Amino acid sequence: MKNSKTCIKCGGNNIVMIKNDGHPDGTYGNNIQCRATVLSGVVFVERYICCDCGYTEEWIDRSDMAAILNSKKIFK
Repeated sequence: MKNSKTCIKCGGNNIVMIKNDGHPDGTYGNNIQCRATVLSGVVFVERYICCDCGYTEEWIDRSDMAAILNSKKIFK
């Protein structure tokens, strides 16, 4: 949905994106905590929602993948 702007479940195109506001507590989005301190180890997640059927997707920026892979807080 992020790239095609079309829902993969229902084919709808009424897609909205909830962009994380950058606040560590995740006020307007999800966060993934990768380090011990909130301010230094947060990876922000963008959420895409189909307003036709309710299907959602979450995306993480590619530049944050190394932080996730190297985190001791995430189980692999």
